[in-house]
Amino acid sequence: MLQEIDEIIPFLYQTQTLAEKIKHLFSISEVIVVPGDSYTDQLTQKDLGRAAARYLKKLLYPSCTLAVTGGTTLAEMAEAIGPGIQLSDVLVVPARGGLGEDMEQQAGTIAAKIATAIGAQYRLLHIPDNLEESTVEILKKDFHIAQVIGSIKSCDILVHGIGVAIEMANRRQLTAKEIDFLKRSKAVGEALRYYFDKKGKIVYEVPGIGLELSDLEGIETVIAVAGGSNKAQAIEAVFGNRRDGTLITDEGAAREIIKNNEMNRKGDN
Repeated sequence: MLQEIDEIIPFLYQTQTLAEKIKHLFSISEVIVVPGDSYTDQLTQKDLGRAAARYLKKLLYPSCTLAVTGGTTLAEMAEAIGPGIQLSDVLVVPARGGLGEDMEQQAGTIAAKIATAIGAQYRLLHIPDNLEESTVEILKKDFHIAQVIGSIKSCDILVHGIGVAIEMANRRQLTAKEIDFLKRSKAVGEALRYYFDKKGKIVYEVPGIGLELSDLEGIETVIAVAGGSNKAQAIEAVFGNRRDGTLITDEGAAREIIKNNEMNRKGDN
């Protein structure tokens, strides 16, 4: 009963109208908006995770491969997956190596937790994500790592987060020189090791092992999960570089995105 109520609540809060506006702005196939602003309310972040878990469970099918990134919101999604489906032939993999963040937020931990909840298989990348380019090239030649990378690159469903550029740069422990470059390049958003300016242009890429942006074109379903009014510009930047996909976000981010768009249109006039 609680699950059914949870699905009805967005309609009571008129978030469906916000979702339609965002779909039109980004020209994407699916947008889900949960009430609240996860930037100021931690409970909204949990709702965001539950919405993502519910959506993902409907998409999973036998023999598919699911890739996930790390982060707090995706950790909430993994927590909310829960029992209810058994898909023993599904494979869950991290979309990248570790970031050195809290273990619960690591892509590998999230992949393992989802796999355990649905009775699926999983493979992990036991390597950090922020490596020197020369080290990355050497590791890619390792047979076992190459096997996992092959599974990641051939995934059917990808669920990833979106970060604020400078926050992610600090989490990745980029050098002061790199962070200064991002600031000068006016980077606002980050996804899958790529940093974007507000027009959706890639201004910087961190070497790493896992999915590349070019791999997204071959993935059947790409889902971005990100919320909070502070991430509005970051979400716009990432979707400015994308042709299609699904966005699961919250009211705080959606309203801020719409407001920014209206201000830009007035500025153009």
